[in-house]
Amino acid sequence: MLSFLRLKGVADKKRIFFLLVMALLLISGALLFNAPEQTQVINVNFPGGVALRAEVADTPEKLLFGLAFRNVLPPGEGMVYIFGESGPHRVWTKEFQFPVDIIWVDESKVVVHVVEKAPPCVESRCPWYGPPPRDARYVIEANAGFVERAKVAIGAQLTFTLFVS
Repeated sequence: MLSFLRLKGVADKKRIFFLLVMALLLISGALLFNAPEQTQVINVNFPGGVALRAEVADTPEKLLFGLAFRNVLPPGEGMVYIFGESGPHRVWTKEFQFPVDIIWVDESKVVVHVVEKAPPCVESRCPWYGPPPRDARYVIEANAGFVERAKVAIGAQLTFTLFVS
């Protein structure tokens, strides 16, 4: 047996027991407080009757990374970035694995700008898309070709519906 594992007295046994209990408390606390949050989903309804099931990006981490590092985005799904306030928000496709259509939407949920088929970028320097000509509060990303299929146009009025599963 390893010599450092031999306990010489009651004080050593108490110290080891205390350290084990503290380690268990720290691990369980870390697991409890770092549990994954429930991801919110919003149905974004377009005037032509097409709906997009969009994961909500509303935390700094989700706003920064968005769809990065994902291998695929299922058809009919996307991501809606919800910014704290309207502004000239820009996005990029760094570490995306697939091209996307990007739609900027203002506070009234009116489409103000569109970029179709933005390619993924794995380079160290990636292009930014935006800012839109008018301030936007939301940015929606979907698979490339969605804008054409859904006939998304500037000035289109969208509605958001919280998805309840």
